[in-house]
Amino acid sequence: MTGTSVPALETERLVLRGHVLEDFPAYAAMWADPHVTKFIGGKPLSEEEAWGKFLRNFGQWMVMGFGFWSVVERLSGERVGEVGFVEGRRDIVPSLIGMPECGWSLVKRAHGQGYATEAVRAALAWGETHFGTVRMACIIAPENIASLRVAEKSGFRTAHRTTYRGEPTLMLYRDP
Repeated sequence: MTGTSVPALETERLVLRGHVLEDFPAYAAMWADPHVTKFIGGKPLSEEEAWGKFLRNFGQWMVMGFGFWSVVERLSGERVGEVGFVEGRRDIVPSLIGMPECGWSLVKRAHGQGYATEAVRAALAWGETHFGTVRMACIIAPENIASLRVAEKSGFRTAHRTTYRGEPTLMLYRDP
């Protein structure tokens, strides 16, 4: 599937929409924040690294027909993070290749407001329609208690303790 447009999703407080070039300053700022990257790669990203990551969002949708949405607060119109699915071709055991992998990240000021759970649930509802009846996965650092709570509230259960890029990692599955 190629040339896929990104569907917009709406929740009570959020709009999930495709990334646009104008998102990049907020995107780069989010990924440069050590609070955001603490459990996702462990180090802030440079603008160059953020740019490569930003462009992958467009490629996932174009090539795979799924990807990450930009998460925007309805009231303020401010971009507060991203949520979606990736085919990461990760070097991880067990393999996630071919399994929709859900992920999310929010700017620090949006933490603790239930936005992640709200956005993840909207993405999963879309995923159930798009992917059909399939197992979905996510990977989370064991110390990332907040994301583990979001995953649990969204139906994910810990399945494996593994390592990714040399770091302890929990692999969680969400069965249909």
